[in-house]
Amino acid sequence: MTKPAVAVFDDDIDILTIVEVLLEGAGWQVFTFSNVDDVLLKIAACKPNLIIMDNWIPEVGGIEATHKIKASEFSTVPVIYFTANIDADKLARDAGADDLIEKPFDIDELLTVVERVVRTKD
Repeated sequence: MTKPAVAVFDDDIDILTIVEVLLEGAGWQVFTFSNVDDVLLKIAACKPNLIIMDNWIPEVGGIEATHKIKASEFSTVPVIYFTANIDADKLARDAGADDLIEKPFDIDELLTVVERVVRTKD
């Protein structure tokens, strides 16, 4: 059985490492990226079942990257917005994300939101 895949976009290497360890421990194949340059090519290469997208990520940021994803052949792949901004709910809505995890995040919350989003999309 193939593990489900998740693409995690965040410019903080420590956060990428933590999320990778947590999700691999929960049975995911994890692909991490520290920028959103060529975001559609990156997604095409790893074919994720889920995307976790930071707001402040080079070069264009999470909102524009999520718009590109949602306007592409990957539009059905759920995107969880991942940010520490005070207006996180508004940013996630503006991006067109399917859900939100606010930083700093709780480990259990991360796993719960990931499971909920994937279950909703099945």
